[in-house]
Amino acid sequence: MGADAQAIWDRTAGTYARQERLEHRAVRRALDLLAPGPDEALLDVATGTGLVLRELAARPAPPNAVIGLDRSAGMLAEVGPLRSGWRTVRGDATALPFENARFDVAISSYLLHLLDAPERRVVLGELLRVVRPGGRLVVVTVWSPRAAVRALFGGLARSSERAFGGLTPQDPRGDLQAAGWRLRRADVLHRGYPSLVMLAEQPRPTRSAG
Repeated sequence: MGADAQAIWDRTAGTYARQERLEHRAVRRALDLLAPGPDEALLDVATGTGLVLRELAARPAPPNAVIGLDRSAGMLAEVGPLRSGWRTVRGDATALPFENARFDVAISSYLLHLLDAPERRVVLGELLRVVRPGGRLVVVTVWSPRAAVRALFGGLARSSERAFGGLTPQDPRGDLQAAGWRLRRADVLHRGYPSLVMLAEQPRPTRSAG
C-alpha cells in the first residue's frame, strides 16, 4: 500500500467504528480459533483502531504481552487505553520491526484483501519469520462478491480503487501455504461482514535421523 492508501485510512479512522460493527463476528471466531494463552506473546498486524485488542481484553486470561501494529497513525490514535504489558507500534506489515520468532501467536484481520499478490506473500512470509516454530496464525479476510463489498462500503471502495486496487475479495489459502504456513482450518462466515477465517501453524523443524 502506498501513501495514498495510508492517507485514506488516516482520514477514515474517526468513523471506522461503523465498519467494525460488521467485523465483530469474524474477529471473535478468529480469537476462538487462535485461543491465545496468558503466557503467549501475541502480535496483531493491521490493528487499526484496536478491535482485536478490545475483544482480547474482554476475554478471560488474555495474553500478558500484546503488540498491535498498524501503518496508519490516525488509526492508532483511536486505539485508546491498553492493558499493562500491551502497546501499539507504527510499522509496515511488509517489513515487521521485530526479531525472528518473537511471538507465539499472531492475528491479522482485514488486511490481505487490500494487497496485491506479491505483497500478500511478503506479509505472510514476515509473519512466518516473527512467529516461533509451532506458533499459530489466524487470518481474517473478505469473502464475498466484489459487487457486495462495493455496495457495503461505497465511498471507501471507490477511493480504494485508486489507492490500493479496491476492496477486492481474495482467497489467500494458497498464499498461506506457499509462504510456509500449515493450514489447519478455514471457516466462512456469512453474517456481518462476509469473511474467511483461517487458522495456520508455523511448522516445527524436522529432526534428521542419526
